[in-house]
Amino acid sequence: MATGETTLPHALPKLPKHKVKVKKPGQRACNEKNDKGKFCGGHLKRWFYMADATEQECGCIEKAWGPDVEVYRCEHCKTLYLPNEHEARGINVAGEGQLSVFGLTIPAKEEK
Repeated sequence: MATGETTLPHALPKLPKHKVKVKKPGQRACNEKNDKGKFCGGHLKRWFYMADATEQECGCIEKAWGPDVEVYRCEHCKTLYLPNEHEARGINVAGEGQLSVFGLTIPAKEEK
């Protein structure tokens, strides 16, 4: 977790102008359905709402959660996702990545 970030209890707080969900482990795409039942599928991206001019006009997220909460937002439908409490925080939406299947290791550089 980055310095200054706070955690939220996952009681799914209600916000007047935003839909809020909790990410599933390893989730990278939005699973919100539209009126026809089709998945949105937009990428989830870390959202720094304090720098968003539109959100500053509304201000409901800062009032409810404070200035430094880790939040992800769908790039299409703008649904907000809170991080899963069972995943590492602040690394990347895609996760830690995988180890090489080739078993290659690169020796560390020696300091001079």
